[in-house]
Amino acid sequence: MADKELALAEHRIVEKPYYLRTGQEVEIAEAAYHQGLPILLKGPTGCGKTRFMQYLAWRLERPLITVSCHDDLSTSDLVGRYLIRAGEAVWMDGPLTLAVRAGAICYLDEIVEARKDTTVVIHPLADDRRELPIEKRGELLSAPPEFMLAVSYNPGYQSVLKDLKPSTRQRFVSLAFDYPDADHEAEIVCREGGVEPELARLLVRFAVMTRSLRDSGLAEGASTRLLIQVGKLVARGIDIRVACRSAVTLSLTDDPELLAAIDEMAGSLF
Repeated sequence: MADKELALAEHRIVEKPYYLRTGQEVEIAEAAYHQGLPILLKGPTGCGKTRFMQYLAWRLERPLITVSCHDDLSTSDLVGRYLIRAGEAVWMDGPLTLAVRAGAICYLDEIVEARKDTTVVIHPLADDRRELPIEKRGELLSAPPEFMLAVSYNPGYQSVLKDLKPSTRQRFVSLAFDYPDADHEAEIVCREGGVEPELARLLVRFAVMTRSLRDSGLAEGASTRLLIQVGKLVARGIDIRVACRSAVTLSLTDDPELLAAIDEMAGSLF
């Protein structure tokens, strides 16, 4: 037990994370937790999904184990594998197994990026079985009441080849996230970016302008996260135009025409 607690110490959120509510997402997520239901967060990049999970874990007083999913993420990466140490095969729990054993919250960020075989272990954890099969050990773990599974994805990036199957989606309580309204987003940028309210409002206007370029070929406009990064650069003495180009324009695209368009937008405001 002591080893498990030591391993989870880094995943405990002690200080209250800053999170600005936009609806009943907190109440819904807490109700799902107490009923043993998994949650699915969907929304664009940088709109607050990860911060929401940090805030939820703090409220529930549970460790939060986050996995950033990618194309090569396999079932073994989540569940665990045998490693050779001192000439012996030693089992090492993966993050999902660690979360189940400890009754933590496991957050699989951008779940559709993971390999398809991961659904083999996600499905039985996400329905009323709440079980994790560990085939290599011939073990079947039952999740304790404290365990919660959460996943996220960005619908704007999905295609026919990368989407959640209905059999997966219908196991989750879904929460839709989006960029906050202008006033709330400005409040977040002011608080997190460390800038004055007026500059925060101008940055939000800038972001809204970039988001209108989606019809012109821009995958996504400036996220709230990028605006906060601009604020942090400005707070350290970087010129606002330079900060916008470094933290927003160059982060959004490499297309020369779009770069010029976004630079022009920044120039019209700053």
